[in-house]
Amino acid sequence: MGSNYAKGVYDQLMDVMARLDTMEAAHVQDRKEIRMLTSEVGSLRKENTRLREEVSGLRQENAALKEEGAALRKENGLLREDNERMKRILDNDSTNSSLPPSSDQPGKAPNTYNGRKPTKKSPGAQPGHKGNGLSKAEVLRKIQAGVYGHRIEEIGVTDRPYITRYRLDLDVRTVATEIRIHADDDGKFQVPGDLRADVSYGGTVRAIVAFLYSEGVVANDRICMFINSLSGDGMHISTGSVYGLCKKFSEACSRVCTTIEQGLLNAPVICTDATPVRTDGRMTDIRNFSTERYALYCSSEKKDLASLGEFQILKSFTGAFIHDHETALYHFGTQHGECNVHLERYLLKNTEETGNTWSHEMACFLEGMNRARKEKKDRGETHFLPEQLERYSSRYDGIIAMGQGENRRTKGRVAKKEEKALLNRLIKYKANHLLFLYDFRIHYSNNMSEKDLRICKGRQKMAGGFRTASGREMYCKIISFIETVKRRGLNIFQSIIGLMEGTPVI
Repeated sequence: MGSNYAKGVYDQLMDVMARLDTMEAAHVQDRKEIRMLTSEVGSLRKENTRLREEVSGLRQENAALKEEGAALRKENGLLREDNERMKRILDNDSTNSSLPPSSDQPGKAPNTYNGRKPTKKSPGAQPGHKGNGLSKAEVLRKIQAGVYGHRIEEIGVTDRPYITRYRLDLDVRTVATEIRIHADDDGKFQVPGDLRADVSYGGTVRAIVAFLYSEGVVANDRICMFINSLSGDGMHISTGSVYGLCKKFSEACSRVCTTIEQGLLNAPVICTDATPVRTDGRMTDIRNFSTERYALYCSSEKKDLASLGEFQILKSFTGAFIHDHETALYHFGTQHGECNVHLERYLLKNTEETGNTWSHEMACFLEGMNRARKEKKDRGETHFLPEQLERYSSRYDGIIAMGQGENRRTKGRVAKKEEKALLNRLIKYKANHLLFLYDFRIHYSNNMSEKDLRICKGRQKMAGGFRTASGREMYCKIISFIETVKRRGLNIFQSIIGLMEGTPVI
């Protein structure tokens, strides 16, 4: 029994040792596997770290790309708006903006903003038009009155019957007037101020200079050339003399400008506008104030409220101003009428850009009201009936409401914004745009003033502007007198001579 026990223990021991050997071998294998897995885990950790860094880099790159994309989208939006704005500018011309016809693109159809339509009538005077030519009876009457000189030229045999024709011409010759200034009781010679120089120029020459400078819009050197040629080169007037004569004439005109300003202050309505002119390379302004009988031109360095406040006529006038939506002018006067012709150009521009119909309807509506008012004035009527005014006002509001609805569907951010601004202007300044309906003295537009300023643009094109502010002021005084004389139907040349000789003209 003892031997069996020992053998059993031995077998158990051997079994245990075999198991231990198996477990040892398995353990060795596991340790190898653990080392392999540990190595793999280390590799995976390194890879994970690398991937994390890569993901972090990609996230940063993605954020940068998103930021760049947002910047590009913003830039693209700005470029689209700028492109739309540039297209709007390129499409601007004298028919749909405040630009002058001279700025229209080459080859563009001529300006038609005045509403002229082609007709089949032949050029020249139309049937029923009263001609302005002189008749033989009028010429004979002026000969008998001493207005015309008279001489006879024979054609053919003189003892036969004849018929009469008249040829009108000017007899131009240089006359040298010797002025003898005698000594006074003290033996001194009292020389008048305009005779200080040994040789001066008379009223006709001075009037020609002033006329060519202002109404003729002729440069000083060409004025010299004309007068010298007219005299058969007997005179040698210089550009300095021309400037001096114009300066003396402007001093005489400055006294008349006070009378013109007083006449304007007594008027119920004044049209005003301004145009930029170049002075010594800088852009300055000339402003015009016009009525049917007076025209006043004033110059300023700027167009702002402070510069406007320097004009005495603006500070003193208590009537109505008609202007091109210059909001600074609302600080002066008691009433303000907006130029509706100016507005029609913006309405046309909006129709072209947006394709919306409300702006075209508004333009037609304004023109229709103006025609209705003209018909009433032609019949001698002085106002609309209250129910008519109410109907016009309601129709105006209806077109605005239609425009607001169309504006919500307008494509193009700039066009939409500009259309919205135009609608807001029509709402805010409704009373000013329709003032011509309520007071027949109010003009539909300030075209009177715009036409008066064209002479300034001609001057700038001819001379390129003014060299000094004093030259600009001199020009304004002269054309104030000239344009007022033209409104009175007076002879410009004789009026200039009269003013320079001290005779009251206005």
